[in-house]
Amino acid sequence: MVEPVRIVEPSRDDIAAIARLEKASFKAPWRIEFFESEIGAEGRYNRVALSEDGEILGYLFAMFFHDEMHVNKIAVSEATRRTGIARALMAHCVEFARGRKVRTISLEVRESNSAARSFYGQLDFQPTYVRRGYYPDGESAVVMTAKL
Repeated sequence: MVEPVRIVEPSRDDIAAIARLEKASFKAPWRIEFFESEIGAEGRYNRVALSEDGEILGYLFAMFFHDEMHVNKIAVSEATRRTGIARALMAHCVEFARGRKVRTISLEVRESNSAARSFYGQLDFQPTYVRRGYYPDGESAVVMTAKL
């Protein structure tokens, strides 16, 4: 990693910064209300990666139920991509999932996003199926799943 980061649970005070990073990262960003509803909700695993000075460099929002988990959102600031932050967020998520006896973790990734698909493949996520026209612009999503 470029600099040491802390992986912590986000607070309501972090929502504006998370929303800014979301808008900078995705063609079809979540509305701020979605993040507001996720903070503190039951069955959720949410984390932010903070720089030494407290800047949010990345985030991960996931939900779990019984033995399944789904990563809804993960993003890292453009300036700190490919520095290990996403890997650290995913490692924390997997560690939490194992502690909860989760057996599978799934996520969607744009079919055109070969870099993300490769990254998740390195983390033992396998393409499971394609959701045609999943995104608002009509692009399909590849559902990837990891068995723990």
